[in-house]
Amino acid sequence: MRNFIKEEAERMKAIFFDTSDYIYNNPELGNEEVKSSKKLIDLLEENDFCIEKGVVGRETAFKAVFDSKKPGNNVAFLCEYDALPEVGHGCGHNIIGTSSAAAGIILSKVLNSTGGKVYVIGTPAEETDGAKVEMVNKGVFDDVDVSLMFHPLDKTHESGVSLAMDALEFTFNGKAAHAAAEPEKGINALDGVLQLFSGINALRQHVKSDVRIHGIIKDGGTAPNVVPDKAVARFYVRAKERAYLNEVVKKIRDIAQGAALITGSTVEIVNYEASYDNLVTNQCLSEVFSKNLREVGVTEINEPRKSFGSIDLGNVSHVTPAIHPYVSIGSKSFTAHSKEMADATITEEAHEMMLKGITALALTGYDVLTDKELFKNIRTEFEGHVGAE
Repeated sequence: MRNFIKEEAERMKAIFFDTSDYIYNNPELGNEEVKSSKKLIDLLEENDFCIEKGVVGRETAFKAVFDSKKPGNNVAFLCEYDALPEVGHGCGHNIIGTSSAAAGIILSKVLNSTGGKVYVIGTPAEETDGAKVEMVNKGVFDDVDVSLMFHPLDKTHESGVSLAMDALEFTFNGKAAHAAAEPEKGINALDGVLQLFSGINALRQHVKSDVRIHGIIKDGGTAPNVVPDKAVARFYVRAKERAYLNEVVKKIRDIAQGAALITGSTVEIVNYEASYDNLVTNQCLSEVFSKNLREVGVTEINEPRKSFGSIDLGNVSHVTPAIHPYVSIGSKSFTAHSKEMADATITEEAHEMMLKGITALALTGYDVLTDKELFKNIRTEFEGHVGAE
């Protein structure tokens, strides 16, 4: 059966390459991926998947299922397909979306013997408001046993971690006045923002080394001779674990209230983007994917990346075992979110490596469906993590 999976990937490779290149040539921003999502949906429908469109109220989100009608585990492959402004698919989502759909299609062809279900879940807007967060909150992953995907890069890495993140907006409100003639009648909202920055800078020496706090002043007033009656700051606050991030965020909220008290202003605090949880890689699942990469000829696999940001797959990893490894798509070095990376995704070398990633993903799904001891270990590790939270 493993040979059949490899042969099927080889047989369908031209279709997969065409799909990835089509998405590359039609870059669409988050929640606007009409052509990209349709291309993937059409491919899945042609291979007998049943499609639920417009999942969680997002036009370009979908959940496709191939059901064997037999008992077994449920494996999900996660698609991303949004592009970046100006650089297009500089994060390789044309490869991610295609590869996950392709792996799901290939695995579906052996489901009659394995039992269970294969899901292919289309998750828009990874680069902006992260649809996976809303999907987790609304139960899209409730019937999923494992979630699989890989990310293209210039080097191959095992699945690692990402930082939990909250996006905070602080709106300080004061009272306008002529800054020269009657300054005593004003309340300077911008001073509230400046005190907030000062307080956060003082906090930095009293938090763990994995914490990242970075902010901007979005609105600081309109003219030097007018006391600003409104000022707005935005911050991303990140930490290795959600629980500790919550502690840091509480301290920052308290600093904001103190800044308002000092300046006589008031402050409103909101989360202006979705909150991301830290990615927890399931090591059992990660090891199986690495083993399968080696089986298809990818032997140079590096340790997890040392530098990382925040991704919406983190939220998924707290409700189902998940991995987010990286697969090299070329011998040349490039930086993520660049035009160089976008162009690298459509080379012959990228196609070859994408096919290996697709095959390894499908083989990993097959292992989850057929190896009861492996699945038990995956779930035990996951439940131990959830129980420790």
